[in-house]
Amino acid sequence: MNKYIKHIMTKGLLTGMLVLCLGSCKKFLDKNPLDQISSPTFWKTQKDADLALAGCYSRLTASSFIFEGKTALDIMAGDANEGSQSLGTSSTGVLAQGTIESTSGGLVNNIYNQSYQGIASCNLFLANIDKVAIPDAIKTQYKGEVLFLRALFYFELSDFYGGVPLYTAPVLAEEAKVKQSTKAEVVAQILADLDAAIASLPNTDYSSQGHAVKGSALALKSRVLLYQEDWAGAASTANEIITDGKFSLYNDFQNLFLAAGQTGNPEIIFSVRFLNPDNSSQQDIRLEWHGILNPRQELVDAFECTDGLPITTSPLYNPANFKLNRDPRMLLTVKLFSDPAVKASGEIVPYAYNGTSSTGYEPSKLCNVEALPVDYSTKSEQDWVLLRYAEVLLNYAEAKNELSGPDASVYNAINAVRARPGIDMPPIPSGLTKEQMRARIWNERRVEFGLEGLRYGDIKRWKLAETYIPSLVDPGGVHRVFNPAKHYVFPFPQSEIDVNPSLEQNPNY
Repeated sequence: MNKYIKHIMTKGLLTGMLVLCLGSCKKFLDKNPLDQISSPTFWKTQKDADLALAGCYSRLTASSFIFEGKTALDIMAGDANEGSQSLGTSSTGVLAQGTIESTSGGLVNNIYNQSYQGIASCNLFLANIDKVAIPDAIKTQYKGEVLFLRALFYFELSDFYGGVPLYTAPVLAEEAKVKQSTKAEVVAQILADLDAAIASLPNTDYSSQGHAVKGSALALKSRVLLYQEDWAGAASTANEIITDGKFSLYNDFQNLFLAAGQTGNPEIIFSVRFLNPDNSSQQDIRLEWHGILNPRQELVDAFECTDGLPITTSPLYNPANFKLNRDPRMLLTVKLFSDPAVKASGEIVPYAYNGTSSTGYEPSKLCNVEALPVDYSTKSEQDWVLLRYAEVLLNYAEAKNELSGPDASVYNAINAVRARPGIDMPPIPSGLTKEQMRARIWNERRVEFGLEGLRYGDIKRWKLAETYIPSLVDPGGVHRVFNPAKHYVFPFPQSEIDVNPSLEQNPNY
């Protein structure tokens, strides 16, 4: 059982599973083939259940948004520009500059369609798993895993579109024409799914299993509650993970995001898993060759000096050499475009990008230099980390600070992240006010999760997007635009408005 999620792709079973459970839908309304999946030959055995469960998980690897598209959110957030090859012309670059319409395509379509494809697979599983002759304990765990996945997909939808159509059972295309539920109703369903998952999943580590566990559901719940500004609930949920002790910070920040450091990693709480050669991604092609993501100076400047002071006040900052005396996470996140790679053997290898950087920087986080030189035959297998223990600590610190101010537990949580072995940043100063602590936590999230796709959600929920994004100027002197009357959510794709007359477009689109 434990090998299925990461290894099923290597056994020739994925094709059959895609036909049975995932279909070839281009839009979420192209529902799974219910007549095939409910045939007398399926939903009978343990193998059937395992295949169906693997099919639900494989929605993550098949999703260009949930995995690779997450990096595009750092373009939206203003921590990066799109690569120079498509500067100002790709859908993400246009969206980032404030041109967001129902016909925009790209993220506007992908988040919506791919999330609903995942939800359709989860609903199909939940509607049929009771037919399978397997022990109740296994069935309960499998249901918990799929409820966790459904909550994850619905959370992405609620964060980007607000209220959305709510489906908790399989529906045919002609039935999927309902008005959106309110965001509160969608969030209530997410939390109900997560509570059921928490009660059903084993309380073990995640990384050695590859299946969602209790901690995965708790970590996602802490994020959901934080986004709703339920400070008490977010703090309590995060603290449950902290006090339980099943997860801890990893001692190698760079390898946390590479395959070499991900097996048995105590920090990873949930990830999208890949395994060469059949279940691979193009992560290194996109980041180390195509250069699709150019970190901006604003992100580089957010990293403190090693004395714990910002570059604006630290005597250690040297404008002539930005690399000196800086938070070690900076160079583990960004690099100069001109810098070569140094492999573990000491071999120096150029990146050979197929374009220039619009900012002078390229990512170092997420990039496997051992794969260089990269070409179209390169297959990446580093997992994409969606939930990790550092986020739990910072979720707790933020929620607890907002709830009751910066007590000792808030300092302990944020300082633990800063004191990670190999990072060893000094503790933040004592005696901070709630407002001062809030600023430190916000910046800590920015540098800790740089280029991981969390920043856009953060600046939206902090209501910083409407002031920060318009302050940004892209190459060519193009000023970015963020209209608070509309841009806190995306429009529903026009293709969905066309097929679902009950769906009401979001305001001002």
